[in-house]
Amino acid sequence: MQKIIGAGQACAEIPPCLSAVSSHPEVKWKGKDLFDLVCRTLGLRETWFFGLQYTIKDTVAWLKMDKKVLDHDVPTEEPVTFHFLAKFYPENAEEELVQEITQHLFFLQVKKQILDEKIYCPPEASVLLASYAVQAKYGDYDPNVHKRGFLAQEELLPKRVINLYQMTPEMWEERITAWYAEHRGRARDEAEMEYLKIAQDLEMYGVNYFAIRNKKGTELLLGVDALGLHIYDPDNRLTPKISFPWNEIRNISYSDKEFTIKPLDKKIDVFKFNSSKLRVNKLMERQRLAREKQMREEAERTRDELERRLMQLKEEATMANEALMRSEETADLLAEKAQITEEEAKLLAQKAAEAEQEMQRIKATAIRTEEEKRLMEQKVLEAEMLALKMAEESERRAKEADQLKQDLQEARESERRAKQKLLEITSKSSYTQSMNSSTTALPTDLPSFNLISESLSFDFKDTDMKRLSMEIEKEKVEYMEKSKHLQEQLNELKTEIEALKLKERETALDILHNENASRGNSKHNTIKKLTLQSTKSRVAFFEEL
Repeated sequence: MQKIIGAGQACAEIPPCLSAVSSHPEVKWKGKDLFDLVCRTLGLRETWFFGLQYTIKDTVAWLKMDKKVLDHDVPTEEPVTFHFLAKFYPENAEEELVQEITQHLFFLQVKKQILDEKIYCPPEASVLLASYAVQAKYGDYDPNVHKRGFLAQEELLPKRVINLYQMTPEMWEERITAWYAEHRGRARDEAEMEYLKIAQDLEMYGVNYFAIRNKKGTELLLGVDALGLHIYDPDNRLTPKISFPWNEIRNISYSDKEFTIKPLDKKIDVFKFNSSKLRVNKLMERQRLAREKQMREEAERTRDELERRLMQLKEEATMANEALMRSEETADLLAEKAQITEEEAKLLAQKAAEAEQEMQRIKATAIRTEEEKRLMEQKVLEAEMLALKMAEESERRAKEADQLKQDLQEARESERRAKQKLLEITSKSSYTQSMNSSTTALPTDLPSFNLISESLSFDFKDTDMKRLSMEIEKEKVEYMEKSKHLQEQLNELKTEIEALKLKERETALDILHNENASRGNSKHNTIKKLTLQSTKSRVAFFEEL
């Protein structure tokens, strides 16, 4: 029976037993078969971060994907225990981790590494991280439920931090709870992501260290992480002396315990170092992962551009459709109105003719008395006025009918242009889809992106870019304010507990971290400063260490 243990030490047994009798087909399983089974069981799709780790003779090793499980030097006693762990860490958790299960597994592993002091974390940041861990586990703070002592059985702070201060468990709980209460409204996944966003800025986050020697035989440490390769002094794992980003490295080769790193600039000589215990596959796999990550990012950029173009074409098609519908509706209304106007003009003309006939009939009638004559003249005058009015109205209606006919002709022309525009957009959309099919030359293990326009859901009812820009600016301001507030809180807590610190219990890493903080150095600006140096000067400096 194989036993798989995750980062949080939750154990899951994966049947059947791979070390059972040879009649079992699973005996022939390769590492990838077992790994894929675990990933399917977890519902994990972002598999490239993880691996299966096992221990043999006090040495940690990783299950190789292309090698049979039983061909590995695994322990013979049952059950064989594998640890499902992250081998590689994202540079930016919020941007790179998509699935909630991926995020949760990273949270559990990073939290354990901080508590086990494999990742150095300063005391004030440890308290803040603990408060997010409590939010993730307990949900919103409720003083009626979360009473004094509710964290007594929880492991939330590194032992180093607890031993460094003259503080009781109740005092630590009070400070953790004060921050915990401020996280109200955050769901578990949000609290875990905030934890990772803080942890990823810690100097030792995601760094794998290996003992190496340069040409002079100087003992050094090689640090490998998502940013690149870093050279450390063995007594200082926080601050690298030299850094080489992945995008500056062309190739890494290994021969007889000697590593050769070839810079991207072919004019610069390669640099070499030796290691008898360096786990070659892990380093090479890190480089492969970095390259795949770069290709994946390029694929995602291509996808985003194609999606943007499809959205634009969709918007144009929607607008063309709407214009076509408006043109058709306008044409129908104009045609109907023209017909009515023509009928009204005919009716008015008929009435005018009738009025003229009536006038002639009245004139022909014998006028017997002066009164009748006067009345008749008045009726004649009224009839003439009515006839004149009818004629003017008839002429006006005739002109209106001519104008409506002209408008109808223009509407028909607009309809024709709208249909032509829609045809052009349809042709462009088909071309974009053919472009998408041509992107299959990317590595087969990269995520596929379905760019067929019918499968994309668009909503163009609100395309107010000004509003969107204002929202982005607002979020930026809120983030800056939150960061400032967070730093103030950290500084306040650091000042508050400083008087309770036992200086004699400070570790070498505590002292180094405080020195870096006093100089204003952080993980990212230190690496940035180092990489500003030319590659040639960094290689020369490494050789002279």
